[in-house]
Amino acid sequence: MSIAPTITAIVGDIVEARTVAIVNAANNELWMGTGVAGAIKRAGGEEIEREAISKGPIRVGEAVATGAGRLPYRAVIHAAAMGFEDGQSVGASQETVRAATVAALEICNEMGIESVAFPALGAGVGGFDLSKCAEVMVEAATTYLSHPDTHITEVVFVLRNENARQTFDEAITQGGFVP
Repeated sequence: MSIAPTITAIVGDIVEARTVAIVNAANNELWMGTGVAGAIKRAGGEEIEREAISKGPIRVGEAVATGAGRLPYRAVIHAAAMGFEDGQSVGASQETVRAATVAALEICNEMGIESVAFPALGAGVGGFDLSKCAEVMVEAATTYLSHPDTHITEVVFVLRNENARQTFDEAITQGGFVP
Protein backbone atom coordinates (compact mmCIF):
# COMPACT_ATOMS: atom_id res chain seq x y z
CA MET A 1 0.00 0.00 0.00
CA SER A 2 1.57 3.29 -1.06
CA ILE A 3 1.27 6.58 0.78
CA ALA A 4 -0.72 9.28 -1.00
CA PRO A 5 1.59 12.21 -1.73
CA THR A 6 1.02 15.55 -0.01
CA ILE A 7 1.76 19.10 -1.04
CA THR A 8 1.52 21.79 1.62
CA ALA A 9 2.53 25.41 2.18
CA ILE A 10 3.76 26.83 5.48
CA VAL A 11 5.28 30.06 6.77
CA GLY A 12 8.72 29.55 8.21
CA ASP A 13 12.47 29.26 7.81
CA ILE A 14 13.52 26.63 5.28
CA VAL A 15 16.46 25.56 7.45
CA GLU A 16 13.93 24.40 10.06
CA ALA A 17 11.76 22.35 7.66
CA ARG A 18 10.89 18.83 8.83
CA THR A 19 11.86 17.13 5.59
CA VAL A 20 14.68 14.89 4.40
CA ALA A 21 16.08 17.52 1.99
CA ILE A 22 15.72 21.23 1.29
CA VAL A 23 15.97 23.21 -1.92
CA ASN A 24 18.10 26.31 -2.32
CA ALA A 25 16.88 29.06 -4.65
CA ALA A 26 20.18 29.12 -6.53
CA ASN A 27 21.77 30.97 -9.40
CA ASN A 28 23.45 28.85 -12.02
CA GLU A 29 26.95 29.83 -10.83
CA LEU A 30 25.93 28.24 -7.49
CA TRP A 31 27.46 30.89 -5.24
CA MET A 32 25.30 31.57 -2.22
CA GLY A 33 24.68 35.26 -1.57
CA THR A 34 21.55 36.59 0.08
CA GLY A 35 17.98 35.46 0.63
CA VAL A 36 17.32 31.71 0.91
CA ALA A 37 20.86 30.84 -0.20
CA GLY A 38 22.40 33.13 2.41
CA ALA A 39 20.21 31.67 5.16
CA ILE A 40 21.18 28.11 4.20
CA LYS A 41 24.87 29.02 4.08
CA ARG A 42 24.76 30.79 7.46
CA ALA A 43 22.97 27.87 9.14
CA GLY A 44 24.75 25.00 7.37
CA GLY A 45 28.24 26.35 6.83
CA GLU A 46 30.36 27.54 3.94
CA GLU A 47 31.18 23.96 2.96
CA ILE A 48 27.74 23.80 1.29
CA GLU A 49 28.67 26.70 -1.00
CA ARG A 50 32.16 25.31 -1.69
CA GLU A 51 30.72 21.96 -2.74
CA ALA A 52 28.02 23.62 -4.85
CA ILE A 53 30.51 25.83 -6.69
CA SER A 54 32.69 22.79 -7.39
CA LYS A 55 29.71 21.28 -9.27
CA GLY A 56 28.99 24.34 -11.37
CA PRO A 57 28.29 26.30 -13.26
CA ILE A 58 25.09 24.64 -14.44
CA ARG A 59 22.49 25.80 -16.93
CA VAL A 60 19.57 27.92 -15.75
CA GLY A 61 16.74 25.44 -15.08
CA GLU A 62 19.05 22.70 -13.80
CA ALA A 63 19.84 21.56 -10.25
CA VAL A 64 22.60 19.81 -8.30
CA ALA A 65 22.75 18.19 -4.86
CA THR A 66 25.31 18.83 -2.14
CA GLY A 67 25.77 17.77 1.43
CA ALA A 68 23.95 19.77 4.09
CA GLY A 69 26.87 20.84 6.26
CA ARG A 70 25.66 21.37 9.85
CA LEU A 71 22.00 21.09 8.80
CA PRO A 72 20.07 17.88 9.58
CA TYR A 73 19.26 17.02 5.96
CA ARG A 74 20.46 14.33 3.59
CA ALA A 75 21.02 16.96 0.93
CA VAL A 76 20.63 20.53 -0.17
CA ILE A 77 19.33 20.68 -3.73
CA HIS A 78 20.48 23.82 -5.54
CA ALA A 79 17.82 24.68 -8.15
CA ALA A 80 18.83 27.45 -10.55
CA ALA A 81 15.76 29.35 -11.71
CA MET A 82 17.95 32.32 -12.67
CA GLY A 83 21.55 33.19 -13.29
CA PHE A 84 23.92 34.17 -16.07
CA GLU A 85 24.39 32.83 -19.58
CA ASP A 86 26.74 34.20 -22.23
CA GLY A 87 27.63 37.08 -19.90
CA GLN A 88 23.99 38.17 -19.63
CA SER A 89 21.75 38.06 -16.58
CA VAL A 90 18.88 35.58 -16.99
CA GLY A 91 15.95 36.36 -14.70
CA ALA A 92 13.48 33.83 -13.44
CA SER A 93 10.65 32.98 -15.84
CA GLN A 94 7.82 30.49 -16.04
CA GLU A 95 10.07 28.13 -18.02
CA THR A 96 13.11 28.38 -15.72
CA VAL A 97 11.05 28.03 -12.52
CA ARG A 98 9.28 24.94 -13.91
CA ALA A 99 12.53 23.37 -15.15
CA ALA A 100 14.37 24.04 -11.87
CA THR A 101 11.47 22.62 -9.82
CA VAL A 102 11.35 19.43 -11.91
CA ALA A 103 15.16 19.12 -11.85
CA ALA A 104 15.15 19.33 -8.03
CA LEU A 105 12.38 16.72 -7.79
CA GLU A 106 14.27 14.41 -10.16
CA ILE A 107 17.38 14.61 -8.00
CA CYS A 108 15.34 13.86 -4.87
CA ASN A 109 13.74 10.89 -6.58
CA GLU A 110 17.10 9.56 -7.80
CA MET A 111 18.47 9.86 -4.25
CA GLY A 112 15.44 8.10 -2.73
CA ILE A 113 14.46 11.22 -0.79
CA GLU A 114 10.82 11.05 0.28
CA SER A 115 10.22 14.60 1.53
CA VAL A 116 11.56 17.93 0.33
CA ALA A 117 11.04 21.60 1.21
CA PHE A 118 11.09 24.29 -1.47
CA PRO A 119 11.23 28.07 -1.26
CA ALA A 120 9.41 30.13 -3.89
CA LEU A 121 12.00 29.82 -6.68
CA GLY A 122 12.76 33.09 -8.45
CA ALA A 123 10.17 35.11 -6.53
CA GLY A 124 12.68 36.95 -4.34
CA VAL A 125 15.82 38.35 -5.95
CA GLY A 126 14.69 36.86 -9.28
CA GLY A 127 11.69 39.20 -9.36
CA PHE A 128 9.28 36.54 -10.68
CA ASP A 129 5.61 37.14 -9.84
CA LEU A 130 4.68 35.20 -6.68
CA SER A 131 1.26 34.12 -7.93
CA LYS A 132 2.71 32.79 -11.19
CA CYS A 133 5.55 31.15 -9.24
CA ALA A 134 3.03 29.32 -7.04
CA GLU A 135 1.01 28.18 -10.05
CA VAL A 136 4.07 26.89 -11.92
CA MET A 137 5.76 25.19 -8.96
CA VAL A 138 2.58 23.54 -7.69
CA GLU A 139 1.69 22.31 -11.19
CA ALA A 140 5.22 20.90 -11.63
CA ALA A 141 5.10 19.16 -8.23
CA THR A 142 1.56 17.84 -8.81
CA THR A 143 2.54 16.39 -12.18
CA TYR A 144 5.76 14.90 -10.81
CA LEU A 145 4.06 13.30 -7.80
CA SER A 146 1.44 11.71 -10.07
CA HIS A 147 4.12 9.47 -11.64
CA PRO A 148 3.88 5.93 -10.22
CA ASP A 149 7.67 5.53 -10.02
CA THR A 150 8.38 8.48 -7.71
CA HIS A 151 9.73 7.93 -4.20
CA ILE A 152 8.66 11.42 -3.12
CA THR A 153 5.63 11.49 -0.84
CA GLU A 154 5.81 15.02 0.52
CA VAL A 155 6.53 18.46 -0.95
CA VAL A 156 6.44 21.41 1.44
CA PHE A 157 6.62 24.99 0.22
CA VAL A 158 8.25 27.06 2.97
CA LEU A 159 7.35 30.71 2.53
CA ARG A 160 8.37 33.95 4.20
CA ASN A 161 4.94 35.35 5.12
CA GLU A 162 1.25 34.57 5.38
CA ASN A 163 0.41 36.26 2.07
CA ALA A 164 2.85 34.01 0.22
CA ARG A 165 1.50 30.94 2.04
CA GLN A 166 -2.06 31.82 1.04
CA THR A 167 -0.96 32.30 -2.57
CA PHE A 168 0.59 28.81 -2.61
CA ASP A 169 -2.41 27.31 -0.77
CA GLU A 170 -4.70 28.64 -3.52
CA ALA A 171 -2.50 27.05 -6.19
CA ILE A 172 -2.43 23.76 -4.24
CA THR A 173 -6.22 23.71 -3.95
CA GLN A 174 -6.63 24.53 -7.66
CA GLY A 175 -4.13 21.77 -8.46
CA GLY A 176 -6.28 19.19 -6.70
CA PHE A 177 -4.24 18.87 -3.50
CA VAL A 178 -6.29 19.98 -0.51
CA PRO A 179 -4.10 20.67 2.54
